[in-house]
Amino acid sequence: MRILILGAGKMGSFFNDVLSFDHETAVYETNPQKLRFVYNTYRFTDLEEIRAFKPELVINAATVKYTIEAFKHIIPVIPKECILSDIASIKNGLKDFYKECGFPFVSTHPMFGPTFASLSNLGNESAIIISESNHLGKTFFRDLYSKLKLNIFEYSFEEHDETAAYSLSIPFVSSFVFSAVMKHQEAPGTTFKKHMAIARGVLGEDDFLLQEILFNSKTPNQIENIINELKILQEIIQEKDATEMGKYLTKIREKIE
Repeated sequence: MRILILGAGKMGSFFNDVLSFDHETAVYETNPQKLRFVYNTYRFTDLEEIRAFKPELVINAATVKYTIEAFKHIIPVIPKECILSDIASIKNGLKDFYKECGFPFVSTHPMFGPTFASLSNLGNESAIIISESNHLGKTFFRDLYSKLKLNIFEYSFEEHDETAAYSLSIPFVSSFVFSAVMKHQEAPGTTFKKHMAIARGVLGEDDFLLQEILFNSKTPNQIENIINELKILQEIIQEKDATEMGKYLTKIREKIE
């Protein structure tokens, strides 16, 4: 299959590495400097090169802020039967875009990133495939993600947004609060250092991505849950209620087992 990858960032390069030995791939990047470390593939910087390539599948690995813009940029030069695909963690606007664009599409969310995941060992990671997607597109990504040994889930756009709000906004907000109240530690403990590493990783993400995750319409309910739990914990601590603390610890241990 002829596959065009939009963007030569970490995820774009990852997909090229995974696919380039079994497919004819090309990476399109508006910043030529980023193509220096992309191998075993065509390297495009001009739309006419895409037109001549005639891709059968486009994998959009542009940052979330530019996902739809990147599609609109290349649509005039790709065949009408070409399948559009995105790997965005936030699907804001994509459902409506796909409905209007006239191209077959497949939307997926590899739920791992270069910040924390080992891209060479993904056995404990997951991926979501959007159920409204084109059948052939879903089959392609299901086969690909299976080869990567990912745990695969199929959700609608709506279900994906709910999952993203839960799995991303809770740890992100927790990391923000940790960072906001943190003081410099001369002798930080192991737990503190682990939390610090997570917070630094989260805050190293693109500002627009963090904003879009937290502005997900499902996020406020998750934040309300955090606030309610903090109130319960605060009351137990203020009262020094050992019995209630024991019950609380039992409850939360059962949740993570």
